[in-house]
Amino acid sequence: MFTNVAYLHNSLNDMVDTSKSLVVTSCGYYRVHSRPVVSTERPTGRRDYQLLYIAKGKGHFYFDGLQGKETIITEGNMVLFRPGEIQFYYYYAPEKTEVYWVHFTGRMVEGILDNYEIPNNKNVFYTGNSPDYAWLYRQIIQELQLCRQNYEELIAITLRHIFIMINRYIKEGKKSGSDIQNEIDRATHYFNENYNKPLNIDEYAESRHMSTCWFIRSFKQILKVTPMQYILSLRMANAQSLLETTEYNISEIAEAVGYDNALYFSRLFHKHVGVSPSEYRKMRSGR
Repeated sequence: MFTNVAYLHNSLNDMVDTSKSLVVTSCGYYRVHSRPVVSTERPTGRRDYQLLYIAKGKGHFYFDGLQGKETIITEGNMVLFRPGEIQFYYYYAPEKTEVYWVHFTGRMVEGILDNYEIPNNKNVFYTGNSPDYAWLYRQIIQELQLCRQNYEELIAITLRHIFIMINRYIKEGKKSGSDIQNEIDRATHYFNENYNKPLNIDEYAESRHMSTCWFIRSFKQILKVTPMQYILSLRMANAQSLLETTEYNISEIAEAVGYDNALYFSRLFHKHVGVSPSEYRKMRSGR
């Protein structure tokens, strides 16, 4: 089993803090692969709130206690426990479960949850399996571990980011279809990380076991641009930033954003921005 956990002020106790609207008290990650079972048993619950995200595998939950019905929660679902709610749940090694969790409190928690339309009549809700969820949980863990300047405010903002993503999925994901939304989220995440490398849409679609036509159509349906238009916008935005903030020459900037031909890059830049890279740099520098 692998764990990565962090606690506010290194306190393992659940707490209620009404001095602020939203306070994150702990966050963690479990990857269950060797220990036979990882169990949580809290007959009287906790005093704070907890939001769990099943990233992979399954969780076995008993919302009415061990005498009640077992509910198997699969990946892409979140589980919300409010203060005082019974907590019995188990993760088993053969299912290779990966789960993120965060505990939080504050004087305005219910109002915040209502604002983002987080369901208040059930513990479990599907939110899709966007890689952004895991990234946001990891950011909270890291900030709690490093305790840098203003980290408490930042982790509260990051938790709100998770709430926003849940709300966005509730509003948009169901309309477009959860499978489609998940694939497009995964694609944009991949393109953002690899925009400066050679990217082939046919090869990407094939790697995800999708037809190219379906992928392009679905991508445009949700983001209103094609995958290549999206990648081009990433490259041009980053080129603009490099022109403004560095002394790199045009060839170096072209290479940095994914083009080995500076002339071709300059033509694309002019078409996209309206001026050449050199003219853009002069305009932004005031020279």
